[in-house]
Amino acid sequence: MSWSDWQEISGDGLDFEEILYEKKWHGELEGGVARVTINKPEKYNVMTLATVDEMFRAFYDANHDTSIGVIVVAGKGKHFGVGGDVEWEKWGLREAFYNRYPHNRLIRLSRKPILAAVQGYCLGGHNHMAYCCDFTIAADNAKFGQAGPKVSSPADGFFVPYLTKVVGAKRAREMWMLCRRYPAEQALEMGLVNKVVPLDSMEEEIDGWCEELLSVSPGCLEILKASFDQEMDGYAEMGVISSQFYPDWFDMPEGKEGGASFTEKRPPRFWSLRKKEHEARQQLIDDYEGKSD
Repeated sequence: MSWSDWQEISGDGLDFEEILYEKKWHGELEGGVARVTINKPEKYNVMTLATVDEMFRAFYDANHDTSIGVIVVAGKGKHFGVGGDVEWEKWGLREAFYNRYPHNRLIRLSRKPILAAVQGYCLGGHNHMAYCCDFTIAADNAKFGQAGPKVSSPADGFFVPYLTKVVGAKRAREMWMLCRRYPAEQALEMGLVNKVVPLDSMEEEIDGWCEELLSVSPGCLEILKASFDQEMDGYAEMGVISSQFYPDWFDMPEGKEGGASFTEKRPPRFWSLRKKEHEARQQLIDDYEGKSD
């Protein structure tokens, strides 16, 4: 079966700096595939608000192109990606993941099936983006995991508890709370990915999955995807950070410490901050009790 060459899409609001947006079509099946590639390999494909905004425009176009049946999400270079840009997040973290077009919501609301093509590091925001996709194909050099608590960057909303549907509650908490990294074969055993293939076979493997998806009714796939994604409706889109326990987390010392320690290349001092908070609180109590006497 024959594929056309990838064609880069541009013009009409589709000129991008942080992503590559391409399409190709299958000669016999007539349907096509859109590919959205985060294009910052020199920075491990980290995401900022600008990245997500460009992804929104590409996803919008792919979902309204009646010739496209599948969307592939990829990362340029050696790695799929390592989440948000920590240096940028020091002042923009909340806006990055709670803006009007968060990347996981793009996947959830897409009318077309989405396949993540993962090689190298798949960490943080890229990891939960990949497991929210309909399918994930991993190269044998892929490594998956979360990093939030290591850099005091918490996440909330539907995509955190949704991982329990993918790998089970115990594994999901392990991944999010302990920040361990999982090689491709272990990720396959956990149910985090659909298939693992040699790195040099990724393009061929992705083409095969796309051919299968293009060979069946696209309308049925849209209905099935919406039906599966309906499960997520039981989860809050926004969670505890934005509305309950820590609305000012990113302005608190501990919220700032992770990013600062990362950029300064030193271990974070989370517990020394907690100690200072305790000492300050105790001093207030002592002062109050002294005045009471």
